[in-house]
Amino acid sequence: MLTESVSNICYFTLAGFTHSAFALGYEAGINKCTIDGNMVPPASLITFVQKGLQYLEMEANLSNSDADVEEDFSFLQPLDLITKDVRELRQMIKERKKGLQKEKEKEKEKEKEKEREKDKETEKEHERERARIREKDRKEREKEVEKDRERNEKVRDREKQLEDNAERGAIPDQEEKTVVKQEENGISGVGAEPMEIAVPSTSQTCEISSSDVMILEGHASEVCACAWSPTGSLLASGSGDSTARIWTVAEGTARTSMQNGPANVLVLKHVKGRTNEKSKDVTTLDWNGEGTLLATGSYDGQARIWSTTGELKSTLSKHKGPIFSLKWNKKGDFLLTGSCDKTAIVWDVKAEEWRQQFEFHTGPILDVDWRNNVSFATSSTDNMIYVCKVGETRPIKTFAGHQGEVNCVKWDPAGQLLASCSDDISAKVWSMKQEKYVYDLREHTKEIYTLRWSPTGPGTNNPNQQLVLASASFDSTVKLWDVEVGKLISTLCGHRDPVYSVAFSPNGEYLASGSLDRCINVWSLKDGNIVKKYTGNGGIFEVCWNKEGDKIAACSANNTVCVLDFRM
Repeated sequence: MLTESVSNICYFTLAGFTHSAFALGYEAGINKCTIDGNMVPPASLITFVQKGLQYLEMEANLSNSDADVEEDFSFLQPLDLITKDVRELRQMIKERKKGLQKEKEKEKEKEKEKEREKDKETEKEHERERARIREKDRKEREKEVEKDRERNEKVRDREKQLEDNAERGAIPDQEEKTVVKQEENGISGVGAEPMEIAVPSTSQTCEISSSDVMILEGHASEVCACAWSPTGSLLASGSGDSTARIWTVAEGTARTSMQNGPANVLVLKHVKGRTNEKSKDVTTLDWNGEGTLLATGSYDGQARIWSTTGELKSTLSKHKGPIFSLKWNKKGDFLLTGSCDKTAIVWDVKAEEWRQQFEFHTGPILDVDWRNNVSFATSSTDNMIYVCKVGETRPIKTFAGHQGEVNCVKWDPAGQLLASCSDDISAKVWSMKQEKYVYDLREHTKEIYTLRWSPTGPGTNNPNQQLVLASASFDSTVKLWDVEVGKLISTLCGHRDPVYSVAFSPNGEYLASGSLDRCINVWSLKDGNIVKKYTGNGGIFEVCWNKEGDKIAACSANNTVCVLDFRM
């Protein structure tokens, strides 16, 4: 409208209507206009009318296309409409559109750059966490090496002393005998004084001979996980050498097996070519209930599913950090993984895709355990425990009470009670019926690394036996708990270094424990005594029983897996 007024003023002035031109200019506020009057050519009013007709035609043409007419005209200024023809205006619109598009692309690129920076920061956080864990592992191994060296020196000193005594004809003192304080009928009585089991004499006959031990060699780094197939004689192991292995262990004694030659083995490579890539460390593994599929979790954040013939069936990728724990549900249709990226994922195994990701924790997830086929518990370095259900967007239960990292969670055989252990030196028992813990078990003096329920009580194959909870600690002890009353039954003191693993025999009568002191102890739950003992060449990370209960497998820091014959 302002441009039209300028054109009219010019027309009136040229025609001699000076007063009319002044009046029109005053009313139009032409003195406030930013357009230089010298730039307005003569006869602009007629030109403006002509332009109007032309732009009606231009608008009609544009309206027949997909272009946004209103947007196109917003690129133009009033002076442009007067001083430019249609072709020039179209070129101006085209160029200004290009400029606007470039600006939008720059904004998008800035947003992408922000996302990339965010991803880089997240990856740095995960790398710091991985470095912290690796440093912790390294220190533990250095401690173990140092202790091995000290033990070897003591053995040499002892041998030298025995030689000196033999030369002098002296008789060495007997080893310290086992001291047991217990009730007459064993550990099952409620309210009984807890037993204290001292280190047994090495001269006792419970030491397993080398002829009853099969050593499985082949891994090129420490072996941190092992598990027997629930249905056969297959034993799986996972190592820091970026491989898992499936060993076929023949039935019968170790002596018979060794006479038949070395165990058959399948190597499951998690990286092509060289096998020393740290990011591919196999950290955890688990068989499905039918024993037909093996799942492995790795430092690279991927879960892999293998057949019993060593075929890679699926690679499950979504985590952005190492997987520390994974478990099949009983039905075998879901696989649950917990990761350093603070999330747990339920995978639909048949569809080979993730079903649901649970993002509730604020720290790395250390352990996961199914309650039934659709609900499970997770624990984390954030001191929290969440019970989640497939299909639910929020936890169905939150257990808060630990004051340190929660290292392990395990449901009892009936799925009614959840046990947890923590760096806060406590174990706790929780129920879905209440918010606060049922029992706070505080008898250990250092961090509790793991715990297990006995396969006894209602809903098990041993329904008439007492349900017992075992906890293993860095204080070198294993403790047995009566969960009906929340009391300590006994303390098993047969190790000299942190105990990393415990496992009950299938009949619930024995407990195997493995420690960094290189020893595997098998305890009788009737009297708390060590009935079998084996000393290997490396710290023990995990122990497990086969389904018949006549063999115990253990994986260690010296790159081997050992299989012990157990027959009483």
